[in-house]
Amino acid sequence: MEFLRDNADAFLRNAEKLLEDGEFKLVAFNSEQAVQLYLKYLIGSKLGDFPKTHSLKKLFRDAGSLCPELFKLFEENTPLIGDMEFAYIGARYFPTEYTESEVRQMLQLALKVREIVNECLYRTP
Repeated sequence: MEFLRDNADAFLRNAEKLLEDGEFKLVAFNSEQAVQLYLKYLIGSKLGDFPKTHSLKKLFRDAGSLCPELFKLFEENTPLIGDMEFAYIGARYFPTEYTESEVRQMLQLALKVREIVNECLYRTP
C-alpha cells in the first residue's frame, strides 16, 4: 500500500507548487487527490484492500471507523470536503474558479489528513 502514500505525497507536493504559481483550480484537484489517496492508504494498510471509490465522504466514513480522529475531522469540515469532492470533476471538466483562500483551506486539510493518517498508523498502543 506504500504506493498510495507515495502518490499522495506527490499530489501534495504538486499542490504546494501550484499554489505558488497561482493555479488555484489545480491546487484544489491535487489536494483532493492527496486526501483521497491518504485515506485509501490508511484503509488498505489496516484492512489489506481499499475501496475503489472517488467519494471523499465515503472514504472519510470508512477511514473514520478505523481512526476516530479522521471522522472528527470529517464532521468539522464537511462543507470543505464537499467542495473538494467537486474539484475532482470540476477542475477538469468545468469552468470552475477557486480563490486563494479556498484552496489554502483545501491544502491545509490535506496536510492534516496526512498527519492524522500517520499518527493512526504508527502510534504504539
